Amino acid sequence: MTGIFEFLYTNMNMVYVVILSIFVGVEVIGKVPSILHTPLMSGANAIHGVVVIGAIIVMLQAESNNFVILSLGFIAVVLGTLNVVGGFVVTDRMLEMFKKKK
Repeated sequence: MTGIFEFLYTNMNMVYVVILSIFVGVEVIGKVPSILHTPLMSGANAIHGVVVIGAIIVMLQAESNNFVILSLGFIAVVLGTLNVVGGFVVTDRMLEMFKKKK
């Protein structure tokens, strides 16, 4: 328990940034009209590629015998890839709705 408090105390600036990001995110998402929700969500899912790249970098820097980090990195890559692909699928489906029918 003291380790958690020590970690929070040493990284207090990052904790403030995370808390501020949560409040800003809730306010921004709450103000978006429903007609723009799907395009913004599909774009945000596509941007999720940053998580995939970060997970790959973490996996490359991990020692080969550290199975916890390698497993978490693999799970992050798989879930991030699913989110990116899902974002593109939703965007493609949404764009099909705006095409004129012949």
